[in-house]
Amino acid sequence: MAAKQTTVSLKQLSAEIADRHKMTKKDAEAVLNGFVDLVVKHLKRGERLRLVGLGILQVRNRAARMGRNPATGEAIHIKASKKVAFRASKELKEAI
Repeated sequence: MAAKQTTVSLKQLSAEIADRHKMTKKDAEAVLNGFVDLVVKHLKRGERLRLVGLGILQVRNRAARMGRNPATGEAIHIKASKKVAFRASKELKEAI
């Protein structure tokens, strides 16, 4: 049986950053929220983000396709959409 996986929030990350870098939790949270805002802004523009040591984030287009309703087996049309894709860096893969 797999071990229960915990979820770490931005608030928890900002508290750890504040402790490590001797800054207030409020300042660390502001920095992290600013980072998230920048990531979203660049992804909306269609740009790739390379985070050294972590990986690459980019938006990929998914084509329209046919699918099946699992409850009824009825064929349904799934609209084209965009998704955020993450490709882990070699360093991250080796660390895990």
